[in-house]
Amino acid sequence: MAEATNGQPGHWLTLQSAGSGGPWGCRIESVGVKLPAQLLTTRELMSRTRHRTHIQLERLTGIHERHVVGPGDNSFTLATGAVRDCLAHSHHQASDIEMLISTSITRSKGRSSQSFEPPLSLYIKQAIGAGQAVNFDLSNACAGMLTGVFILQDLVTRGAISCGMVVSGEYISHLSWNAARQIRSLYSKQLASLTLGDAGAAVMVERAPRGTGIDVIGFTTLAEHSRLCLAFPSSIGPGAQMYTKSRTLHKVAIEDMTPLVVETIREAGIDVADIDYMIPHQTSARAIRAGTQEFVRRLGTRPKHVVVNLEEYGNTSSTTLFVALHKYLEERRIRKGDRVMLVALASGIEVGIAILTIDELADGYGHAH
Repeated sequence: MAEATNGQPGHWLTLQSAGSGGPWGCRIESVGVKLPAQLLTTRELMSRTRHRTHIQLERLTGIHERHVVGPGDNSFTLATGAVRDCLAHSHHQASDIEMLISTSITRSKGRSSQSFEPPLSLYIKQAIGAGQAVNFDLSNACAGMLTGVFILQDLVTRGAISCGMVVSGEYISHLSWNAARQIRSLYSKQLASLTLGDAGAAVMVERAPRGTGIDVIGFTTLAEHSRLCLAFPSSIGPGAQMYTKSRTLHKVAIEDMTPLVVETIREAGIDVADIDYMIPHQTSARAIRAGTQEFVRRLGTRPKHVVVNLEEYGNTSSTTLFVALHKYLEERRIRKGDRVMLVALASGIEVGIAILTIDELADGYGHAH
């Protein structure tokens, strides 16, 4: 493990490099996704706003549609569906899972009730037949799944476990419905809530030969910006309301994330240009493009590809990085030997960065294409 600073007081990135914690390496062995069948276009969502906002949301964000829960869907069903898809692409069975971490922000088993105790992870492991696994829930906003991978990577490389799973089922579209009833203008702090979609994702993490799989993974907290995005129980209906200072959050992300990416790249012993695919947290296409341009301006180089998959999914919170990774694996865009950088940005502010070298993971996807 290495700790690096970006040169600004209090901004530390805790990095874990391949093999640095023990005799083993660690890799992502399989990825699964579960999407609700129901689709909601941006045009349909904006047609249901209570006030005439004149906001051109699709033009502003690049989001054409997103998946939203229907009858019988919730965090639990999305999570268990994603686990089953993950196992279908895996060499492992549910009985091999030694630790299961559930990382969703929402923990619904019904349409509106949330399960905190017993934790959602308990219900998930029972549903999939992984009764022997140690289980717990973890919350870290939109960075939840990558945080779970960060924890498992440490345990695997130290030899404490050999196989674990991170899962999330995000039913967050209620934030969009509540925002639609209140939003009045482009400057509303609930604007970001209109970008959200529902999804489940799961990742199998396993022991690997040292120096393979996850090259480096790190996290930092920029707590001075913790109030830029806040959520509360809704005052007008079921679910929650979220208030985001989007422009300030975007500015902070660009200013503080770039030096942290540099530290991660340096730890991995490569250049930014060696990254084949960078998958950032999916907020809006415009924000990702602007961030990439600033990234190039400051560093003088860029990854070969920057992934944007907002058009058909929207922002799916903690699952967004792995929904994108799954899509690119299925479409055979990401292949064996490619380097992939995952960049999580979450309220808090949390920044998580991982660099993976794709190995056998690519073999299990895309045969139907």
